[in-house]
Amino acid sequence: MLEPVPDGLLLADKPAGISSHRAVAIARRVLGTRKIGHAGTLDPMATGLLILGVGPSTRLLTHLVGLDKRYTATMRLGIATDSDDADGAIVDSIGMPPDGMDADALEQAMAALRGPIDQVPSTVSAISVDGKRAYQRVRAGETVVLPPRPVTIRRFEALGAREHTVSTPTGGAVRACDVDVVVECTSGTYVRALARDVGRALGVGGHLVALRRMDVGPFSVDDAVDIDDDAAVQEALIRPTDAARALFPVIELGSDDARDLSDGKRVAVTAADDDGPVAAVDGGTDRLVGLVAVRGGRLRVLTNFPPPSRVGGSA
Repeated sequence: MLEPVPDGLLLADKPAGISSHRAVAIARRVLGTRKIGHAGTLDPMATGLLILGVGPSTRLLTHLVGLDKRYTATMRLGIATDSDDADGAIVDSIGMPPDGMDADALEQAMAALRGPIDQVPSTVSAISVDGKRAYQRVRAGETVVLPPRPVTIRRFEALGAREHTVSTPTGGAVRACDVDVVVECTSGTYVRALARDVGRALGVGGHLVALRRMDVGPFSVDDAVDIDDDAAVQEALIRPTDAARALFPVIELGSDDARDLSDGKRVAVTAADDDGPVAAVDGGTDRLVGLVAVRGGRLRVLTNFPPPSRVGGSA
């Protein structure tokens, strides 16, 4: 019996303790296909929205990685780690001053990081340095200096704070302050670097102890499924047409034009020029034919999407 090839976007709620690569491996097992990728890595410590592309919809992932994102997070001030998060080794444990957190000073430090900034990524990261990951060089004992990158922090707001005593690996104790925050930012932002930089500005050090990705563009973790729930994963694929409608402007085509576009022809339309992506949809079947640009009244394919196919299977 022929079975449909899985095709669509999967919104997964990644739990703490597994890598994004492991989440992909779980989805491959459940959906029975190796053609799965993800848009935007989450560190093992982090939880929340991980968008997976399945089958032909992996072609959408290129257009997802650059979307803005929203996170909730907890910064621990008073202690710095080599990775800027809780998975790293403590490199400084100054602790909070005796009179505790100065709310005005915290707001000033956070305000300095809002808007367009040049952010130095965390050294223990997956950024490639001369063909090798930065974290691999650090673990090999190399000194790594990463250049700053332009990012935009659209929102960086403290939601609450609490001070408490933290035990250190050497048996000591440090007074720390955990600050819950919300961050809305452009792609490529390191939220743990924000915690690091706030701690540095306050002179006490800082790192991230919790991170949850809430939104990627129009997609929300509220609509995500538990990656370990096999039944939910099997039922949760978002059709490529529905995903494209959420992401891009749409041009609906008649069946003849849809077929011609699939065959690589430049279809004529009455639409304003648009460098795209614009979703070209077969109005009769509601199938995503391709992502296109509009130039001089004709469509030029940026990414094509083949008609649904089937694979052999057992009844």
